[in-house]
Amino acid sequence: MGAFEGKVALVTGASRGIGAAIAERFAAEGAAVAVTARSLDLHPRLPGSLRQTVETIERRGGVAVAIPADLSDPESRARIVEEARSQLGEVEILVNNAAAAFYLPFASTSARRYRVAFEINLRAPFELCQQVLPSMRERRRGWILNLSSQTAELPEGPPYDSWHRTGGAILYGMTKAALNRFTTGLAAEVQADGIAVNSLAPVAAVKTPGLEALGIATDRVSVESVEAMAEAALALCTGDAAVLTGRLARITPFLEEIGREVRGLDGGVFAGG
Repeated sequence: MGAFEGKVALVTGASRGIGAAIAERFAAEGAAVAVTARSLDLHPRLPGSLRQTVETIERRGGVAVAIPADLSDPESRARIVEEARSQLGEVEILVNNAAAAFYLPFASTSARRYRVAFEINLRAPFELCQQVLPSMRERRRGWILNLSSQTAELPEGPPYDSWHRTGGAILYGMTKAALNRFTTGLAAEVQADGIAVNSLAPVAAVKTPGLEALGIATDRVSVESVEAMAEAALALCTGDAAVLTGRLARITPFLEEIGREVRGLDGGVFAGG
């Protein structure tokens, strides 16, 4: 039996990249997975779709359902948990992965982008947690994982390095810093209910189609694999809520700390090492 046998997981932003990888890895451990993103079919500029994520999981013998929803829209995101519940059962594992990653100078930040960033990166996780917590508390069991970013860290300086001078990460970093504070605060409130709340971020970046589309030079940063991210997510969502909660974990250091080997997304040997 897998680590998630009989459990239901909900993963946002699961049409490609990190979200799809986590959904596949969780399904390989026996979870029935609800995946959500803005559309069911292909993105006009990026590979991958919710439909493909579900098909990959089902081809490997797993169970998954797609729930198209716009996380920037309050009405659209309000139905996600209920749809997951009606199709698969109560959500015991919530992974807030979806993000609006805008990298642009402060002077170019529009009101629309500001609103979308906070709606998707912060308000959506906040509201989804509100929706899953009642059943988690009733069962006295649950795991919530918020995907964060290295950009949440405060710039060191002066002098400031070129990334912080020109990278345009203020807006994205603001939302992820707030998400980290939300994570630790919620962990403190629900630990006595048997619920773990953690955050996970790369040391620098995870190589995904989205990262490449942003034009970030991955040869200049420490890039970790989606398989490593998914393995760390699996560990954080199977840990003892009495002790493994309130963590702002980084992928590689966390895996090294617990001595965990990275597996493939299908649960087999990871060809990447």
